[in-house]
Amino acid sequence: MNTHLRRAAVATAAVSMALGLAACGSAKEAGGDSDTKKDKKGPLTIGLLLPENQTARYERFDKPLIEKKIRELAGKDTEILYDNAKQDPSVQQQQVDTMITKKVDALILDAVDAKSIAASVKKANDKGIPVVAYDRLAEGPIKAYTSVDNERVGRIQGESLLKELGDKAGQGEIVMMNGSITDPNAKMYKDGAHSVLDGKVKIGKEYDTKEWKPENANENMKGAISSLGKDKIIGVYSANDGMAGGIITALKSAGFTKLPPVTGQDAELSAVQRILTGEQFMSVYKPYQPEADAAASMAVALAQGKKLDGIAKSTVDSATEKKVPSVIVTPFALTKADISKYVGQEGFFTKAEICTAKFQSACAEAGLK
Repeated sequence: MNTHLRRAAVATAAVSMALGLAACGSAKEAGGDSDTKKDKKGPLTIGLLLPENQTARYERFDKPLIEKKIRELAGKDTEILYDNAKQDPSVQQQQVDTMITKKVDALILDAVDAKSIAASVKKANDKGIPVVAYDRLAEGPIKAYTSVDNERVGRIQGESLLKELGDKAGQGEIVMMNGSITDPNAKMYKDGAHSVLDGKVKIGKEYDTKEWKPENANENMKGAISSLGKDKIIGVYSANDGMAGGIITALKSAGFTKLPPVTGQDAELSAVQRILTGEQFMSVYKPYQPEADAAASMAVALAQGKKLDGIAKSTVDSATEKKVPSVIVTPFALTKADISKYVGQEGFFTKAEICTAKFQSACAEAGLK
């Protein structure tokens, strides 16, 4: 078995085992904090708030996987209330208020702005609604957290870029396109990347890209090309795939005869296809199922007044909370050589989705026949 797949299988199995044990916990394990519901009887109502729909993963993978696991654990009659903030922090704050009004038993929250959502998290907590921070470490009195190892994501991106540059690393400059400052994950990606890149390659220009928007990354990249000159740019660190698309458009418009390697993250469909054709060098594949399963399991347990000991084996500190019970999932590099390993897996795309008519030859070349 391939090393990536073996590691992914072990990580997924470990999380699934932990979740299974938690689901089978005895009444003696019931407990939880004093401000959460105790021994909830009857069908649950679970709220799910996701941050945006520009990144395809949220609607394509996270939402259905979370909903599926919630119903497996709490029954088919469980009510799941869903909304998407479409990258607007104030809208998300209103959505939390709505969840409070509807008296959900627990809330899974992927924050648009980790700081500004803190007051909303406190409102929910004050009403006895436990909040599970999903994918991003929201501030305020959250009761649990699950995400990937975000600094590792940055390290993977940086290491992959350096490996691809090889001897060229000392012959030019790279552009760093980091994510939004309102997203705590963006800082972790950046820190991880800098831990690898600093001292190994010259960073000519670096940006914190507002709202992760591809169009903002496109404008930033145009500015970098104008400032540095296209002959000096040997690579681009892009924190995610959406921005990578905007960056690649800018590079093409500037007349690059051969595109420099561009990194990414999220293994979006368009990015996978760009990797197949050589326009984008790599992405980061994050196994969504163990992360979604952890969020669903923690939300159901908290809604029922149970402890999280059997689910969360580690803790993290946020800016406002200490020792938050957590499940952290391991991410993996995704280059052209890796795509065939993941095709058809839960949380990844099928061959039919990837290999449309436009990409048939590239798929065949990559072994996706």
